[in-house]
Amino acid sequence: MTTSTAQNPDIVSCSAECDPPSLSLREGVLEIPESFPLHHGGRLSSVRVGWRLAGAENGPVIVALGGISAHRRVFGVSGEADEAGWWAEIVGAGCALPTEQFRILSFDYLGGSGETTGPEAGRPFPSVSTYDQANILLNVLDNLQIASIPAIVGASYGGMVALAFAEQYPDRVSKLIIISAADRTSPMSTAWRSVQRRMVRFGIQTGQPEKGLELARALAMATYRSSNEFTIRFASAPQEREGRFVFPVEDYLMARGADYARRYQPDSFLTLSESIDLHQIDATRVRVPVSAIAVREDQLVPVADMQAMCGRLPNGCLHEISSVYGHDAFLKESDVLRKVFAADLSLNV
Repeated sequence: MTTSTAQNPDIVSCSAECDPPSLSLREGVLEIPESFPLHHGGRLSSVRVGWRLAGAENGPVIVALGGISAHRRVFGVSGEADEAGWWAEIVGAGCALPTEQFRILSFDYLGGSGETTGPEAGRPFPSVSTYDQANILLNVLDNLQIASIPAIVGASYGGMVALAFAEQYPDRVSKLIIISAADRTSPMSTAWRSVQRRMVRFGIQTGQPEKGLELARALAMATYRSSNEFTIRFASAPQEREGRFVFPVEDYLMARGADYARRYQPDSFLTLSESIDLHQIDATRVRVPVSAIAVREDQLVPVADMQAMCGRLPNGCLHEISSVYGHDAFLKESDVLRKVFAADLSLNV
Protein backbone atom coordinates (compact mmCIF):
# COMPACT_ATOMS: atom_id res chain seq x y z
CA MET A 1 0.00 0.00 0.00
CA THR A 2 1.10 3.57 -0.65
CA THR A 3 -0.45 6.53 1.10
CA SER A 4 -0.81 10.36 -0.14
CA THR A 5 -22.48 -13.65 -17.46
CA ALA A 6 -25.49 -13.64 -18.27
CA GLN A 7 -27.14 -13.87 -21.69
CA ASN A 8 -27.89 -10.72 -23.68
CA PRO A 9 -31.54 -9.69 -23.38
CA ASP A 10 -32.83 -6.93 -25.60
CA ILE A 11 -32.26 -3.34 -24.57
CA VAL A 12 -35.22 -1.01 -24.43
CA SER A 13 -33.63 2.40 -24.93
CA CYS A 14 -34.02 5.88 -26.25
CA SER A 15 -31.37 8.14 -27.72
CA ALA A 16 -31.17 11.91 -27.90
CA GLU A 17 -28.63 14.53 -28.75
CA CYS A 18 -27.84 16.85 -25.84
CA ASP A 19 -26.67 20.43 -25.73
CA PRO A 20 -23.81 21.02 -26.51
CA PRO A 21 -23.90 18.84 -29.66
CA SER A 22 -20.74 16.93 -28.64
CA LEU A 23 -22.65 15.28 -25.77
CA SER A 24 -24.96 12.32 -26.20
CA LEU A 25 -27.54 10.64 -24.01
CA ARG A 26 -28.82 7.08 -24.01
CA GLU A 27 -31.18 5.87 -21.32
CA GLY A 28 -33.39 2.86 -21.02
CA VAL A 29 -34.53 -0.25 -19.19
CA LEU A 30 -32.79 -3.59 -19.60
CA GLU A 31 -35.03 -6.64 -19.27
CA ILE A 32 -33.45 -9.79 -17.83
CA PRO A 33 -36.27 -12.32 -18.24
CA GLU A 34 -34.54 -15.40 -16.90
CA SER A 35 -34.28 -16.35 -13.22
CA PHE A 36 -31.72 -14.16 -11.41
CA PRO A 37 -29.93 -15.91 -8.50
CA LEU A 38 -28.75 -13.75 -5.61
CA HIS A 39 -25.57 -14.04 -3.56
CA HIS A 40 -27.31 -14.59 -0.21
CA GLY A 41 -29.47 -17.39 -1.55
CA GLY A 42 -32.56 -15.64 -2.83
CA ARG A 43 -33.77 -15.59 -6.41
CA LEU A 44 -35.78 -13.22 -8.57
CA SER A 45 -37.88 -14.61 -11.41
CA SER A 46 -36.86 -11.68 -13.64
CA VAL A 47 -35.15 -8.32 -13.32
CA ARG A 48 -35.54 -4.90 -14.90
CA VAL A 49 -32.57 -2.49 -14.80
CA GLY A 50 -32.79 1.26 -15.33
CA TRP A 51 -29.55 2.54 -16.87
CA ARG A 52 -28.16 5.73 -18.35
CA LEU A 53 -25.09 6.56 -20.47
CA ALA A 54 -24.36 10.25 -21.04
CA GLY A 55 -21.40 12.43 -21.90
CA ALA A 56 -18.84 12.92 -24.63
CA GLU A 57 -19.83 11.33 -27.91
CA ASN A 58 -17.65 8.21 -28.34
CA GLY A 59 -15.65 9.08 -25.20
CA PRO A 60 -14.29 6.38 -22.86
CA VAL A 61 -16.95 5.00 -20.52
CA ILE A 62 -16.51 5.64 -16.80
CA VAL A 63 -18.96 4.01 -14.39
CA ALA A 64 -20.03 6.33 -11.55
CA LEU A 65 -21.81 4.87 -8.52
CA GLY A 66 -22.92 6.55 -5.29
CA GLY A 67 -24.71 5.88 -2.02
CA ILE A 68 -27.91 3.90 -1.57
CA SER A 69 -29.95 7.00 -2.49
CA ALA A 70 -28.08 7.51 -5.76
CA HIS A 71 -29.61 6.68 -9.12
CA ARG A 72 -28.73 6.50 -12.80
CA ARG A 73 -28.97 10.29 -13.34
CA VAL A 74 -25.48 11.18 -12.15
CA PHE A 75 -25.44 14.66 -13.71
CA GLY A 76 -27.93 16.86 -15.50
CA VAL A 77 -28.05 17.35 -19.25
CA SER A 78 -29.11 20.65 -20.80
CA GLY A 79 -32.79 20.64 -21.66
CA GLU A 80 -33.81 18.09 -19.04
CA ALA A 81 -36.76 19.01 -16.88
CA ASP A 82 -35.78 16.73 -14.00
CA GLU A 83 -33.21 17.20 -11.26
CA ALA A 84 -29.61 18.12 -11.98
CA GLY A 85 -28.30 14.75 -10.85
CA TRP A 86 -27.12 13.36 -7.52
CA TRP A 87 -23.43 14.12 -8.25
CA ALA A 88 -23.91 17.44 -10.02
CA GLU A 89 -21.16 19.21 -8.05
CA ILE A 90 -18.57 16.62 -9.09
CA VAL A 91 -19.62 15.30 -12.52
CA GLY A 92 -20.38 17.45 -15.56
CA ALA A 93 -18.83 19.82 -18.06
CA GLY A 94 -15.72 21.38 -16.53
CA CYS A 95 -16.18 19.43 -13.29
CA ALA A 96 -13.85 17.09 -11.41
CA LEU A 97 -15.12 14.22 -13.57
CA PRO A 98 -15.52 16.01 -16.91
CA THR A 99 -18.29 14.89 -19.22
CA GLU A 100 -16.65 16.60 -22.17
CA GLN A 101 -14.01 13.86 -21.98
CA PHE A 102 -15.95 10.81 -20.75
CA ARG A 103 -19.28 9.08 -21.08
CA ILE A 104 -20.73 8.38 -17.64
CA LEU A 105 -22.59 5.11 -17.11
CA SER A 106 -24.73 4.37 -14.09
CA PHE A 107 -27.81 2.38 -13.12
CA ASP A 108 -30.57 2.28 -10.53
CA TYR A 109 -29.63 -0.16 -7.78
CA LEU A 110 -31.33 -3.51 -7.44
CA GLY A 111 -33.70 -3.21 -4.47
CA GLY A 112 -33.82 0.59 -4.66
CA SER A 113 -36.53 3.11 -5.51
CA GLY A 114 -35.65 3.60 -9.18
CA GLU A 115 -36.57 1.77 -12.39
CA THR A 116 -34.60 -1.34 -11.40
CA THR A 117 -36.51 -4.16 -9.74
CA GLY A 118 -37.12 -3.48 -6.06
CA PRO A 119 -39.47 -4.33 -3.20
CA GLU A 120 -43.16 -3.60 -3.23
CA ALA A 121 -44.69 -2.16 -0.08
CA GLY A 122 -45.65 -4.88 2.37
CA ARG A 123 -44.23 -7.74 0.31
CA PRO A 124 -41.02 -9.61 1.16
CA PHE A 125 -37.91 -8.99 -0.95
CA PRO A 126 -34.74 -11.08 -0.80
CA SER A 127 -31.49 -9.79 0.68
CA VAL A 128 -29.26 -8.05 -1.85
CA SER A 129 -25.45 -8.16 -1.94
CA THR A 130 -22.93 -5.81 -3.50
CA TYR A 131 -22.02 -8.86 -5.61
CA ASP A 132 -25.58 -8.81 -6.98
CA GLN A 133 -25.20 -5.14 -7.91
CA ALA A 134 -21.93 -6.05 -9.64
CA ASN A 135 -23.80 -8.72 -11.61
CA ILE A 136 -26.38 -6.11 -12.63
CA LEU A 137 -23.57 -3.86 -13.89
CA LEU A 138 -22.08 -6.75 -15.84
CA ASN A 139 -25.42 -7.30 -17.58
CA VAL A 140 -25.65 -3.62 -18.49
CA LEU A 141 -22.12 -3.62 -19.94
CA ASP A 142 -22.80 -6.79 -21.94
CA ASN A 143 -25.96 -5.39 -23.42
CA LEU A 144 -24.30 -2.11 -24.34
CA GLN A 145 -21.53 -4.21 -25.91
CA ILE A 146 -18.86 -2.58 -23.74
CA ALA A 147 -16.07 -5.11 -23.36
CA SER A 148 -14.11 -3.21 -20.73
CA ILE A 149 -14.07 0.13 -18.95
CA PRO A 150 -11.07 2.21 -17.89
CA ALA A 151 -12.43 2.93 -14.41
CA ILE A 152 -15.24 2.73 -11.91
CA VAL A 153 -15.55 5.73 -9.62
CA GLY A 154 -17.52 4.58 -6.59
CA ALA A 155 -18.44 6.50 -3.44
CA SER A 156 -19.94 5.06 -0.25
CA TYR A 157 -22.15 2.07 -1.26
CA GLY A 158 -21.02 2.58 -4.86
CA GLY A 159 -17.43 2.02 -3.77
CA MET A 160 -18.45 -1.29 -2.22
CA VAL A 161 -20.13 -2.31 -5.47
CA ALA A 162 -17.02 -1.30 -7.43
CA LEU A 163 -14.83 -3.50 -5.21
CA ALA A 164 -17.20 -6.43 -5.63
CA PHE A 165 -17.20 -5.95 -9.41
CA ALA A 166 -13.39 -5.83 -9.62
CA GLU A 167 -13.08 -8.97 -7.53
CA GLN A 168 -15.56 -10.91 -9.67
CA TYR A 169 -14.81 -9.49 -13.13
CA PRO A 170 -11.19 -8.25 -13.18
CA ASP A 171 -10.96 -8.36 -16.98
CA ARG A 172 -13.79 -5.86 -17.38
CA VAL A 173 -12.29 -2.86 -15.52
CA SER A 174 -8.79 -1.37 -15.48
CA LYS A 175 -8.89 0.76 -12.31
CA LEU A 176 -11.01 1.70 -9.31
CA ILE A 177 -11.34 5.05 -7.59
CA ILE A 178 -13.01 4.42 -4.23
CA ILE A 179 -14.26 7.16 -1.92
CA SER A 180 -15.33 6.44 1.67
CA ALA A 181 -15.80 2.70 1.19
CA ALA A 182 -13.95 -0.37 2.42
CA ASP A 183 -13.92 -4.11 1.84
CA ARG A 184 -16.05 -4.70 4.94
CA THR A 185 -18.37 -2.66 7.12
CA SER A 186 -17.48 -1.07 10.45
CA PRO A 187 -19.47 -2.60 13.37
CA MET A 188 -20.16 0.89 14.76
CA SER A 189 -21.71 1.88 11.44
CA THR A 190 -23.80 -1.28 11.52
CA ALA A 191 -24.96 -0.28 14.99
CA TRP A 192 -26.31 3.04 13.73
CA ARG A 193 -27.93 1.50 10.67
CA SER A 194 -29.49 -1.31 12.70
CA VAL A 195 -31.33 1.28 14.81
CA GLN A 196 -32.41 3.09 11.64
CA ARG A 197 -33.88 -0.11 10.21
CA ARG A 198 -35.71 -0.74 13.51
CA MET A 199 -37.24 2.73 13.20
CA VAL A 200 -38.47 2.01 9.68
CA ARG A 201 -39.89 -1.38 10.64
CA PHE A 202 -41.64 0.15 13.65
CA GLY A 203 -43.16 2.77 11.35
CA ILE A 204 -44.37 0.05 8.97
CA GLN A 205 -45.83 -2.03 11.82
CA THR A 206 -47.73 0.97 13.24
CA GLY A 207 -49.05 2.14 9.88
CA GLN A 208 -46.63 5.10 9.64
CA PRO A 209 -43.96 3.92 7.20
CA GLU A 210 -43.06 7.43 6.01
CA LYS A 211 -42.67 8.69 9.58
CA GLY A 212 -40.39 5.75 10.39
CA LEU A 213 -38.25 6.51 7.35
CA GLU A 214 -38.20 10.21 8.24
CA LEU A 215 -36.76 9.44 11.70
CA ALA A 216 -34.27 6.93 10.30
CA ARG A 217 -32.98 9.39 7.73
CA ALA A 218 -32.70 12.12 10.38
CA LEU A 219 -30.48 9.85 12.46
CA ALA A 220 -28.50 8.90 9.36
CA MET A 221 -27.81 12.57 8.56
CA ALA A 222 -26.17 12.94 11.96
CA THR A 223 -23.68 10.25 10.96
CA TYR A 224 -23.01 11.57 7.45
CA ARG A 225 -21.56 14.91 8.56
CA SER A 226 -18.82 15.87 11.02
CA SER A 227 -19.08 17.18 14.54
CA ASN A 228 -17.19 20.31 13.47
CA GLU A 229 -19.79 21.17 10.83
CA PHE A 230 -22.65 20.86 13.30
CA THR A 231 -20.77 23.01 15.83
CA ILE A 232 -20.36 25.75 13.22
CA ARG A 233 -23.88 25.60 11.79
CA PHE A 234 -26.07 24.89 14.79
CA ALA A 235 -24.60 26.78 17.78
CA SER A 236 -27.56 29.16 18.16
CA ALA A 237 -30.06 28.84 20.99
CA PRO A 238 -33.18 26.64 20.79
CA GLN A 239 -36.66 28.09 20.29
CA GLU A 240 -39.66 27.32 22.45
CA ARG A 241 -42.56 25.93 20.42
CA GLU A 242 -45.78 24.39 21.67
CA GLY A 243 -44.48 24.01 25.18
CA ARG A 244 -41.07 22.52 24.41
CA PHE A 245 -37.67 23.57 23.15
CA VAL A 246 -36.71 22.77 19.56
CA PHE A 247 -33.02 22.90 18.68
CA PRO A 248 -31.66 24.23 15.36
CA VAL A 249 -29.92 20.94 14.59
CA GLU A 250 -33.21 19.14 15.29
CA ASP A 251 -35.01 21.30 12.72
CA TYR A 252 -32.32 20.53 10.15
CA LEU A 253 -32.33 16.79 10.72
CA MET A 254 -36.10 16.45 10.65
CA ALA A 255 -36.38 18.58 7.51
CA ARG A 256 -33.86 16.38 5.74
CA GLY A 257 -35.68 13.29 6.96
CA ALA A 258 -39.06 14.54 5.74
CA ASP A 259 -37.65 15.44 2.33
CA TYR A 260 -36.11 11.98 1.97
CA ALA A 261 -39.30 10.19 3.03
CA ARG A 262 -41.24 11.99 0.27
CA ARG A 263 -39.06 10.53 -2.48
CA TYR A 264 -37.78 7.16 -1.24
CA GLN A 265 -39.53 3.90 -0.43
CA PRO A 266 -39.19 2.56 3.15
CA ASP A 267 -38.80 -1.03 1.94
CA SER A 268 -36.05 0.01 -0.46
CA PHE A 269 -34.23 1.75 2.38
CA LEU A 270 -34.41 -1.47 4.42
CA THR A 271 -33.07 -3.53 1.52
CA LEU A 272 -30.07 -1.37 0.67
CA SER A 273 -29.22 -0.40 4.25
CA GLU A 274 -28.99 -4.11 5.03
CA SER A 275 -26.91 -4.65 1.89
CA ILE A 276 -24.30 -2.23 3.24
CA ASP A 277 -23.99 -4.16 6.47
CA LEU A 278 -23.81 -7.52 4.69
CA HIS A 279 -20.96 -6.23 2.51
CA GLN A 280 -17.69 -8.12 2.71
CA ILE A 281 -15.39 -8.89 -0.19
CA ASP A 282 -11.95 -10.49 -0.44
CA ALA A 283 -9.60 -7.56 -1.00
CA THR A 284 -6.69 -9.88 -1.80
CA ARG A 285 -8.54 -10.90 -4.98
CA VAL A 286 -8.97 -7.34 -6.27
CA ARG A 287 -6.02 -7.28 -8.68
CA VAL A 288 -6.71 -4.03 -10.50
CA PRO A 289 -5.14 -0.80 -9.20
CA VAL A 290 -7.30 0.83 -6.52
CA SER A 291 -7.01 4.48 -5.60
CA ALA A 292 -8.83 4.88 -2.28
CA ILE A 293 -9.82 8.22 -0.75
CA ALA A 294 -10.44 8.29 3.00
CA VAL A 295 -11.89 11.24 4.90
CA ARG A 296 -10.45 11.75 8.38
CA GLU A 297 -13.76 13.11 9.72
CA ASP A 298 -15.82 10.23 8.26
CA GLN A 299 -17.77 8.58 11.08
CA LEU A 300 -19.19 5.79 8.92
CA VAL A 301 -16.03 4.58 7.17
CA PRO A 302 -13.09 5.20 9.52
CA VAL A 303 -9.70 5.96 8.02
CA ALA A 304 -8.31 2.93 9.87
CA ASP A 305 -10.70 0.63 7.97
CA MET A 306 -9.55 2.00 4.63
CA GLN A 307 -5.90 1.77 5.69
CA ALA A 308 -6.46 -1.88 6.58
CA MET A 309 -8.19 -2.54 3.26
CA CYS A 310 -5.35 -0.98 1.30
CA GLY A 311 -2.95 -3.20 3.21
CA ARG A 312 -4.84 -6.21 1.90
CA LEU A 313 -5.15 -4.95 -1.68
CA PRO A 314 -2.40 -6.18 -4.02
CA ASN A 315 -2.28 -2.77 -5.70
CA GLY A 316 -3.86 -0.17 -3.45
CA CYS A 317 -3.01 3.50 -2.93
CA LEU A 318 -4.59 5.53 -0.13
CA HIS A 319 -5.23 9.28 -0.19
CA GLU A 320 -6.26 10.81 3.14
CA ILE A 321 -8.18 14.09 3.06
CA SER A 322 -9.83 16.28 5.66
CA SER A 323 -13.35 17.65 5.24
CA VAL A 324 -15.91 19.27 7.49
CA TYR A 325 -18.52 17.33 5.48
CA GLY A 326 -17.39 13.97 6.84
CA HIS A 327 -18.82 11.01 4.93
CA ASP A 328 -20.63 13.40 2.59
CA ALA A 329 -17.31 14.84 1.38
CA PHE A 330 -17.71 12.86 -1.84
CA LEU A 331 -20.71 15.07 -2.66
CA LYS A 332 -19.05 18.38 -1.80
CA GLU A 333 -15.25 18.43 -2.09
CA SER A 334 -14.97 19.14 -5.80
CA ASP A 335 -11.51 20.78 -5.67
CA VAL A 336 -9.92 17.93 -3.72
CA LEU A 337 -11.54 15.25 -5.87
CA ARG A 338 -10.55 17.10 -9.04
CA LYS A 339 -6.88 16.68 -8.15
CA VAL A 340 -7.19 12.97 -7.35
CA PHE A 341 -9.28 12.24 -10.43
CA ALA A 342 -6.87 14.20 -12.60
CA ALA A 343 -3.92 12.09 -11.46
CA ASP A 344 -5.74 8.75 -11.69
CA LEU A 345 -7.53 9.42 -14.97
CA SER A 346 -4.72 11.36 -16.66
CA LEU A 347 -6.68 14.60 -16.88
CA ASN A 348 -5.46 18.16 -17.29
CA VAL A 349 -6.39 20.47 -14.38
